[in-house]
Amino acid sequence: MGKAVSLFTLAAAAIVAAWWWLGAPVEMPLSPLQQGEKLYCVSYAPFHGNQTPLDLTTQIEPAQIERDLEQLSKITDCVRTYSVDFGLDRVPDIARRFGLKVFLGIWVSNHADRTKLQIDTGIALARRFPDVIRGVIVGNEVLLRGEVSPEALAGLIRQVRTAVPNMPVTYADVWEFWLRYRQLAPEVSFVTVHILPYWEDHPIAVEEAANHIASIRQMVAKELADKEIMVGEVGWPSAGRMREGALPSRANQAFAIHDLFARGKRDGFRVNLIEAYDQPWKRFFEGTVGGHWGIFDDANREPKFTLGKPVSNHPFWPWQAAGGVLFAAFVFGAALFGARGAKNEPGFGTWIAVAINAAVSGSLIGLTIENLPTESLGIAGWTRTLSFGALAIAGPLAGAAALTGKMAIPNFVQSIGAKEERAKGWLPLTLGLLLVALFVLAMLTALGFAFDPRYRDFPFAPLTAAALPFLFVAFAAPRADGKNWPLAETAGAVALIASGGFIVWNETLANWQALWTASALALVAITLLRARAAPDSK
Repeated sequence: MGKAVSLFTLAAAAIVAAWWWLGAPVEMPLSPLQQGEKLYCVSYAPFHGNQTPLDLTTQIEPAQIERDLEQLSKITDCVRTYSVDFGLDRVPDIARRFGLKVFLGIWVSNHADRTKLQIDTGIALARRFPDVIRGVIVGNEVLLRGEVSPEALAGLIRQVRTAVPNMPVTYADVWEFWLRYRQLAPEVSFVTVHILPYWEDHPIAVEEAANHIASIRQMVAKELADKEIMVGEVGWPSAGRMREGALPSRANQAFAIHDLFARGKRDGFRVNLIEAYDQPWKRFFEGTVGGHWGIFDDANREPKFTLGKPVSNHPFWPWQAAGGVLFAAFVFGAALFGARGAKNEPGFGTWIAVAINAAVSGSLIGLTIENLPTESLGIAGWTRTLSFGALAIAGPLAGAAALTGKMAIPNFVQSIGAKEERAKGWLPLTLGLLLVALFVLAMLTALGFAFDPRYRDFPFAPLTAAALPFLFVAFAAPRADGKNWPLAETAGAVALIASGGFIVWNETLANWQALWTASALALVAITLLRARAAPDSK
């Protein structure tokens, strides 16, 4: 009992230390804005919660837009919109009341009737609110999406410029497409480029984001020398998966915005930030990361950071640390329960394994729970993340009991085979069923990253919390005589190791989330190979 208490104290200290480190506020540079100065412009989409432009019947009430623009007027002089439907045609009128200017977006698509309505409405608004609208943006990344030809787009731009000759008119797209279709440059009053370091084909780490943006803008300005260049979208996500060395987080978002606005002021170019509010509907297209580019969260409309102030990626870390310590206590409780049925008292090495299991799972359970709502989308998404969460809880508990009880992990046949072949006793059978569930989730993860990785989150936290105790049990439990190699376990282990190698190769060594996930898959693979030789649990 004394060993357990001493090692629990060490595990608890490790959990608190880990969360103190994770939650420590990250210092930010000085604010790039002077006292009373505001951001030049911010992208604004009005959709809250389950509201979505994917439903063409969506209509945003004016009162909702009023609340948003009143809040935004305190931090920016301007908002950029992307369309004039869904109630967005009211934005110029409401913006005028709060002293805001508007870059009015006209959504161009391959639906000619909708595009015509957008054009007609946009022209009418530009004529009605010339004192509010800074410019009209005809189309957003429509060439990137391949929905209209450059010639057709040029015709639409000319139509708008002719209708509102005194209003600046532009088109917005990623910088590569401006260089590919530079014939559009003479059609616009100024060029609007999108430069998003996170989404580049070779993603840019946050430390180099501002330099990258300035470099690309300078290159485009050199190629289109007779046009002013406005950077129409810059920003950084606060949540989601890493892409190579580009890590989404609150602190990285704050740092990127500090750095790029300072660079814009220093080099004298205009910057529009994407975006004002998180947009959950974008997750259907871009995964978790797509819904987390806002500087205000969606649920509470609260700012994620304050310019010039330290930012914590985990502001509720004391609660997560406390929850982790409590979970570690349950792990040690499960170990004491397992020891009651053992023939011999567990040795010090066994208690060390229990302590490591408790410290790791106790540290990761808070991260797992924190990510549940963030990384879950739809029934399939919630099923996957809740299953991972359940395994991250059940695995360490069952593993601790099996360690001190000196139980071996039943193989797949002993877990889900014929009744007469299954392991006897509820704990061995539970252990075997949990391993089967872990294998299924690990395979889904591995194959997902092998065939469709772009928007997929790395479940490194729950996968590690669930896999580590099984690895300990696989090495600590007695082994059977002989060399039986069950096909399912062996094939599964090979597939996991191969997929893990591909993940590291595809994501590069700069992506620590990928490395961690691949390592966790390797833990499962090794466990499967060890479990093949477990003695009969009947």
